[in-house]
Amino acid sequence: MARFPKPPEGSWTEHYPELGTAPVSYEDSVNPEIYELERTAIFKRAWLNVGRVEQIPRKGSYFTKEVAAVNTSIIVVRTRGDEVKAFHNVCRHRGNKLVWDDMPQEETSGTCRQFTCKYHAWRYNLDGDLTFVQQEGEFFDLDRSRYGLVPVHCEVWEGFIFVNFAKEPEQSLTDFLGPMITDLAGYPFDKMTSRWHYRSEVKANWKLYMDAFQEFYHAPVLHANQTPTAFSKAAAEAGFEAPHYRIQGPHRLVSTSGIRAWELDASMRKPIEDICQSGLFGPWEKPDLGPMPTGLNPARCDPWGLDSFQLFPNFTILFWGQGWYLTYHYWPTSYNTHIFEGTLYFPQARTPRERVGQELAAASFKEYGLQDANTLEATQSMLETRILDKYLLCDQEILIRHLHKETAEWIADYQRTAEKAV
Repeated sequence: MARFPKPPEGSWTEHYPELGTAPVSYEDSVNPEIYELERTAIFKRAWLNVGRVEQIPRKGSYFTKEVAAVNTSIIVVRTRGDEVKAFHNVCRHRGNKLVWDDMPQEETSGTCRQFTCKYHAWRYNLDGDLTFVQQEGEFFDLDRSRYGLVPVHCEVWEGFIFVNFAKEPEQSLTDFLGPMITDLAGYPFDKMTSRWHYRSEVKANWKLYMDAFQEFYHAPVLHANQTPTAFSKAAAEAGFEAPHYRIQGPHRLVSTSGIRAWELDASMRKPIEDICQSGLFGPWEKPDLGPMPTGLNPARCDPWGLDSFQLFPNFTILFWGQGWYLTYHYWPTSYNTHIFEGTLYFPQARTPRERVGQELAAASFKEYGLQDANTLEATQSMLETRILDKYLLCDQEILIRHLHKETAEWIADYQRTAEKAV
C-alpha cells in the first residue's frame, strides 16, 4: 500500500501519459552516433549552467570552463561595469588558448585587469575588446575594433550563471527555466557561501549518473553499508517512495520526506553523527533562513527531506530540508565518459561545531557519490554488450523516463529543423 497519496490516475507515471509505461531503451547511452547528435541538438542549443556569481566576487574576477560537449573553453568574467560576461577562450591572432596556467586543458580562475595571450602578448580588456597588438604596424589593415574576443550568450538567474552556445538562443533564460524553476526565486542562495566542491571523471554516459540521482529507489540497497545495521534493515524493509513528482517542460522534480536523526534510536546512528550532530542530511541545527519560496516542499512534508530539481540537460539543484543546498553537473566528454561535479553550499559557520557539522555532511555526500559512480561504470559496461535492448522502470523511476524521452525529442526537433533548412 502506498505511503503517500498518488495522482487520480493511480501512479505518477500514468499522471504523465505521454511517458508511457513500457520498458525503455538505453541505446542513447551506448551509441556514439547519438552522442554526436546530442552535442549539436542539445548542448549547443540549451542554456547551460557554468557556475555562480560567488566565483567572481570582484571586478576582474574570472574563471574558465572546459565544455567538451561543444568542443570549446570559455572565460566567465566580472567586468569593470560589474556585468557578468562570457567569451570563447581563444586569442584572435593565431588561435592560442587565451587563459590557462601550467596545463592548457585544466580550468583556472583568478583576478586580473586584462587578459594577455601567452604566445604574442595580444591584450584584451574585461569587456573582450582588443586593446594591444605587439608590433601592430607589421599587420595589414588591422582594425582592433573588429578583433575582440568572441562572446558567448550569458545570463544570470538568482546568482546562477548560464551560457548558451547558439548563434541566437531560441528562448530567453527565464522562458527556458519556466515557472517550476523560477518559482524558486527568493531562496537565500547568496547566504550560502561556505562551499565544498568535488569532481570525478566517470566512465559512464552522462545520463546514467543523472538517472541515479533522480530516483531514490536504489538508496536502501546500494547505500546500505553507509548506515548502521538497524537503520539499513529498517530502510530496506520500508523501501522508498516519494510523496511528489513534477514534470514541466524539459525539467523535473522529485520531493521526499525526511527524518529527524536526533530522534531515532541511538542504534540507528553512527557515533560520529552524535559527536558532530550532523550527517548526510546536514547539520542537525537548522539555520534560520527566513521564509522559503512556495515552490519548495510541494507535498508539505513534515519532516521534509529534500527537493531535487533536474534542469535539462545536465544540471541539478538539490535543496535539503535542513537548510542548505547542493548542485550536480554532468559534463559529457564522450558517449561513455563524463565529468561529474558536486558542490555543496552552507551558510557561513558561526562556531567550530557548525563547521565540523558541515564537514561531516560534505564527507558523507562524497562517500555516497563514490558508491553511485562505481556502480554506474559497471552499468555502462554491461549496457554496451546490448544483450538486452529494453529495461523495466517502476513508478519511482518516472524521471528517468522523462530525461531519455526529452533527449530524444530535442534530437528529433533539431533534425526536423535541419531538414527544413536544406
